[in-house]
Amino acid sequence: MLFNSFTFALFLPLVFLLHWYVFSGNHKRQNLILLISSYLFYGWWDYRFLSLIVISSLSDYIIALKLGQTSKPQHRKILLGASLLVNLGILGFFKYYNFFIDTVVESFGHFGIQVNLYSLYVILPVGISFYTFQTLSYTLDVYRRTISPTKDLLSFMAYVSFFPQLVAGPIERASTLLPQFKKARAFEFEKGKEGIKLVIWGLFKKVVIADQCAIFVNEIFAAPGEYPGSMLFLGAIFFAFQIYGDFSGYSDVAIGTAKLFGIDLMRNFRYPYFARDIAEFWRRWHISLSSWFRDYLYIPLGGSRVGTLGRIRNVIIIFTVSGAWHGANWTFIVWGFLHGLYYIPLLLSQSTRVHLDEVGHQRLLPSGKEFLQMAVTFLLVSFAFIFFRSESLYSAGFFIKAMVSFDSWAFPGWRMLYMLGWIVLLVAIEWLNRDKLHPFNFDHRPFFMKYCIYGMVSYLIVAFSYNGQQFIYFQF
Repeated sequence: MLFNSFTFALFLPLVFLLHWYVFSGNHKRQNLILLISSYLFYGWWDYRFLSLIVISSLSDYIIALKLGQTSKPQHRKILLGASLLVNLGILGFFKYYNFFIDTVVESFGHFGIQVNLYSLYVILPVGISFYTFQTLSYTLDVYRRTISPTKDLLSFMAYVSFFPQLVAGPIERASTLLPQFKKARAFEFEKGKEGIKLVIWGLFKKVVIADQCAIFVNEIFAAPGEYPGSMLFLGAIFFAFQIYGDFSGYSDVAIGTAKLFGIDLMRNFRYPYFARDIAEFWRRWHISLSSWFRDYLYIPLGGSRVGTLGRIRNVIIIFTVSGAWHGANWTFIVWGFLHGLYYIPLLLSQSTRVHLDEVGHQRLLPSGKEFLQMAVTFLLVSFAFIFFRSESLYSAGFFIKAMVSFDSWAFPGWRMLYMLGWIVLLVAIEWLNRDKLHPFNFDHRPFFMKYCIYGMVSYLIVAFSYNGQQFIYFQF
C-alpha cells in the first residue's frame, strides 16, 4: 500500500477512527488494532511475506526473554548467535542468494572454470532490511543489557510492525519506540496538527519533486548514449533530488502519520544537501541507518579508539556494508565504498565533527566559503549516486564518461529547465526553514493566508499525482 495512493487515503482515516474512537481508553486494544492494520498494510503487497515478520518478531521476542533469564556468557553468546542466524539468514537468503551465486559463477568463469550453481526465483520482500535491523537491534540491546526484555508480546509485535515506518523506516530502537506502545496514549490536537503538516510536506516532496524528476531520470539512465553531456549532468542532479524527495518524503509522511496515533518517531533527514562535508552529510541523511551502523558495527569494531589504520579500516567497512545493505549489486557496494573514500581525508585531518552548527546561522545567505563547501559536497554525493542508480558498473562508467565529454554538451531543453525551477524552489523553501522540522511554521499568519498555502500545496499534490511512482527504498 503506497502512501501516495487512493487506497491509503481511505485506510488511514479508518484506522485513525478505530484507534481513537472505537478502541480508545485502552492501549492494549489500540495496539491490537495497530498490529492488525499494520499486517493488512504490509499484506496488501503480498500476504505470504507476513510470515517473515512474524518469524522475526517471535524469534527475537523469545530470545530476548531467554537472555534476560541467564547470566552465563556462553549461553548469552549462543542466544545472540541464534538471533543473528535467524535475522541475517532470512535477509541473506531473500536479498543476497542470487547475487552470491552469480558472483561465484562469474568469478570462476574468468579463469575458465565452469561452476554449476543455479539461481532461484526469489522475490525480495518489501522492507525486509528495515524490520530485520529493527528487531535485531532489540536483541543486541538486551544482550548488552542496555534495555530489559519485554514480556508484553502484543506491544513488541506492534513495535516491530508499526505500519508508518514498517517498509522504509526510520529504523527505530526499542529503547525509544517500544515504551510508547506500553503506556496509555491520549490524542493531542497539536501533535496531530503537526503530523498532518508533515504528511502534506512529505507528499509534496514525493509527488511534485521526486516523481517528476523520475520522468527525466528514467529516460536518461535508460539510454545515456542518446543524450548530450549537459543532460547527463542534469540527470545525475535530478536523481539526487529524486531520491532525496522520495526517501525524505516517505520519512516525513511516516513521522507525521505516527504522530496522528500519538507515537513519536526519530527524525530521519535534516536537510542533507546543506551539508558542508561528507561527515555532516551522513549526520543529516538517513540518520536512523547511519546511527545504527555506528552503534552496532563501527563502535564494536573499535570505532575511533583504534589507531589511524584501524579507523580507516572501520570507516571503509561500515560504508561498504551500508552500500551492500542497500542492494545486492556491485553498484551499491561501490557507492558505499566511494563514501568511505570521501570520509578518509576528514578522518585523517580530524575534521569529522567540525560542522556541528547550523549552516548560515541567523543569516539569510551562506558565506562564500559555506556555499562552496555545500556545492562540493553535493557534487560528490551526486557523482556517487550515479553508481547507486545505474544497473551495472559498466553502465555507470559509460554514463560518467559521456557526461564528462564536454564537447557533447548542449542546451538541455526547456522541459529540464522547468523541472530545475521546481528543484530551485524546493531548495529555497528548505533553506529558509533549515532550522525547522518542516516549512509550515506560520501559525501566527492570518487564517486566510495559511489555508491558501495549504490548499495550493494540496492542489499541486493532486495535480501531479498522475505519475505515481513506488517509493525507491521499498526495494531495500
